[in-house]
Amino acid sequence: MSTLAISVKDLSKKYGDRVAVSHANFEVPLGTVCGFVGPNGSGKTTTMRMLLGLISPTGGTGTILGEPINHPERYLNRVGAMIEGPAFYPALSGAENLRVLATLGGYETGQVQSLLERVGLGDRGDSKYKTYSLGMKQRLGIAAALLPNPQLLMLDEPTNGLDPAGIQEIRELLRSLASQGITVFISSHLLSEIEMISDSLVMLRKGKVIFAGKTQDLLERQQPTIIAKCLNTQDLPKLIQIAQSAGHSGSTIGEEAHILASADWAATLNTLAFQAGITLSQISPVLPSLEETFFEMTGDDE
Repeated sequence: MSTLAISVKDLSKKYGDRVAVSHANFEVPLGTVCGFVGPNGSGKTTTMRMLLGLISPTGGTGTILGEPINHPERYLNRVGAMIEGPAFYPALSGAENLRVLATLGGYETGQVQSLLERVGLGDRGDSKYKTYSLGMKQRLGIAAALLPNPQLLMLDEPTNGLDPAGIQEIRELLRSLASQGITVFISSHLLSEIEMISDSLVMLRKGKVIFAGKTQDLLERQQPTIIAKCLNTQDLPKLIQIAQSAGHSGSTIGEEAHILASADWAATLNTLAFQAGITLSQISPVLPSLEETFFEMTGDDE
């Protein structure tokens, strides 16, 4: 039995002369949260549509839950999806909307209340959809995607437009679903959120995969930095010179020295500065965030 929820090899999609996705290769292990990130127009939604059988690839192959993507009928009953936002009847309640979708999809209508509770809408199921906040609408969309009791959940920008509280609610919901064994494949531009919940990442740039692997591996690949402040700002050039003499490049940004070195060298830097008569008022080892890494790798495509 396959241990992969998604496997893609040389997957491509062209619209005339325009290449939307070019020879994409990546894997998503079962039971994990995988972030799918890239600038607008990089091919995320197109890739998701191919994986769901909504459009046909121009080339390449892929499997979902061990089944080939050119036979979506073999796996779609085990996949839940929310692509480009949920669509519901405004005048119906949340529960009524879910019952309609369950009936149309041939799913058990008796699970509606438990699904509402699962996504934190247990006490608002009888309220009309048009009275829901944006965050509640997104959670109802996720409840709809859970109707098939899926092994794989594919969500396209589920936190788009939400305030910080709404984003946190969705984040906690997705981690909860993953802890229950559901694989979550989520596209988003909110990289700080993706960093907090994802086990792995697939990064797209102009339709090409530029990284696919564990989130931590990507972050650790980037150069760590030590940020230091001198009690006397006139000592900054001398501090940079000390770092360079030790083989670490650095530069001055504002009133801070930014030195490319790992966290364990911070103590050495502090000692060398003290020996040179420099008093440091602050020294902080930092790793680049996913957002910084993302923009470094994707350039000015945003």
